[in-house]
Amino acid sequence: MVERIIAAGQRVLLRDGYERTTTNRVADEADISPGSLYQYFPDKETILAAVIDRYAADLSTELTAVLADRLDEPGPELVRAAFTGLLDVLSENIEYLRLVVEVLPRAQFGSWTTALEQRISDLVTAYLSINKSQTRVDEPATSAWILVRMVEHLTIQYVLEQPAIPREKFIDEMVEMTLSYLGPVTPGA
Repeated sequence: MVERIIAAGQRVLLRDGYERTTTNRVADEADISPGSLYQYFPDKETILAAVIDRYAADLSTELTAVLADRLDEPGPELVRAAFTGLLDVLSENIEYLRLVVEVLPRAQFGSWTTALEQRISDLVTAYLSINKSQTRVDEPATSAWILVRMVEHLTIQYVLEQPAIPREKFIDEMVEMTLSYLGPVTPGA
């Protein structure tokens, strides 16, 4: 029943938008009575929090798989694969991403980004720690924090705005920027 309500909540949110999403609409979409819905979720915000949590968990799982499967690859290949995978994942449902990023109140539903950013930052920190001797990075956690937020912002905006930049050109630029930031090992450093 909970899964049914969450799935209905996602469909209503996508179809009707945040302002027009109500518990009654979600109950109708789930083909249950409002009373049944209230046994599991007391209000609209708890339904939407569950919807956002599900979206964040799905994104996190997909992004983690993209990175984890390639941690042993050399830097340029890993970076390119990560950007390609990130664009693929974020592009799966652009309208849902738009709702989550641009419409939903950040104060209520912003914690999903924090958890996702932390999970990805942990993976990037691990990679940079393992490969520290091949980069100019002296504090992997700091560099990971900066990289994750830079990449997150640019890729989300690329997906949402759909600028007249070919996808491969965007990936090339992101790879170049990332590799330039990480830099090669400075001899004697």
